[in-house]
Amino acid sequence: MQQAFRASIFHCLGDPGPHGDATAVEHIEDGVLVVDDGHVTRIGPADEVLPSLEAGAALEDCSGKLIVPGLIDCHVHSSQVDIIASYGEQLLDWLNKYAYPAEMRFVDEEHARAVAEFFLDELLHNGTTTAAVFATVHPQSADALFAAAEARNMRVIAGKVLMDQNCPVELRDDPESGYAESKTLIEKWHGRGRLGYAITPRFALTSSEAQLEAAGRLAAEHPDAWVHTHLAENQEEVDEIGRQFAWSRSYLDVYDHFGLLRERSLFAHCLHLDTADRALMAEKGGAGAFCPTSNLFLGSGLFDLQAMADAGVRVGLATDVGGGTSMSMLRTMSEAYKMLHLQGQSLPASRALYLATLGAAKALYLDEFVGNFEPGKEADFVVLDPEGSQITARRAAAAETLDELLFSLIFLGDDRNIAATYVMGRISGDGL
Repeated sequence: MQQAFRASIFHCLGDPGPHGDATAVEHIEDGVLVVDDGHVTRIGPADEVLPSLEAGAALEDCSGKLIVPGLIDCHVHSSQVDIIASYGEQLLDWLNKYAYPAEMRFVDEEHARAVAEFFLDELLHNGTTTAAVFATVHPQSADALFAAAEARNMRVIAGKVLMDQNCPVELRDDPESGYAESKTLIEKWHGRGRLGYAITPRFALTSSEAQLEAAGRLAAEHPDAWVHTHLAENQEEVDEIGRQFAWSRSYLDVYDHFGLLRERSLFAHCLHLDTADRALMAEKGGAGAFCPTSNLFLGSGLFDLQAMADAGVRVGLATDVGGGTSMSMLRTMSEAYKMLHLQGQSLPASRALYLATLGAAKALYLDEFVGNFEPGKEADFVVLDPEGSQITARRAAAAETLDELLFSLIFLGDDRNIAATYVMGRISGDGL
């Protein structure tokens, strides 16, 4: 049955850039989004679209609210929701003190299922409809995540973590078992519905050369799978890489050497890169996940969006929970603005939204399916309510332009402003 949603509608057609190029966005003040069989068929002004609806079409009136594409989180750890906002430490100490103990609990299949259910519901509660997710080293953690995502019809890219050294014994696999378990998971889940598999070495420090070689073999055997890992997050980590892989030119060179830098390779953080690294990443089609709340919380460094854009590297925004401090992409956009402002770079509201929708979809090579409201794309979208809280309602009343309204929602908004989240045209959880 045809569905129609009436509201103010906003989406990106391209990258608005640091100056908020108005030709890269489309805004319809009183618009209608038309959905058929879970896909967008049309958007346009209400006075043009409403008369053309099929007889019996279901019309949802969201007047006074703003419809935007479903938000996309390019890097997040499902296993770390219970340690979000854990005090102190930088990356390597934080992993040992908080992350690894939390991940050890996923040996319990029931725990893995319970966390996966909560985690995905929390994403949807915050308007996130697509995510690239780290599970743990345990195959059952990936199974639980995929099963829960399938039940919600979400676009989720995930994989079991590969670690065979420099981590607790309880979290180690080995090159052979990691390869075999990953291959089994790929055959079971990759391309099933809206699910995708990511070959997932945690980071080069926790994988031997034999394991990275095995991961590269998996990547060669499954060119339509993703590769998802961490890169140059912390200077101490980068220095350790230089010692562990003394033959390499750089941290990124390690991944490239083992065939892990290519299209559909996603690298979280990318803080401590040089010009040659960024050029190579762009040439090979790799993408960077911009994780501002995590980078600030762990004191890791500042992401240089302009340098990445100048090099032609694909970039999407990410929460990186639990190093990141919020599952809200709105909160994450606001921290991205602050991080870039510290470096003399601008992030207008339209570009912030781009990095969490179409830009993120491009980073994940999913832009033919999601990211905006072009006809034929999957109907994942969020209904934002400026009156979701008293402060956003008051600020919205004073806003004179759409840019001003969007900017205020990015800085003041949270889950209270997510009136509804739709996955392929179907409402998720509590809604309007």
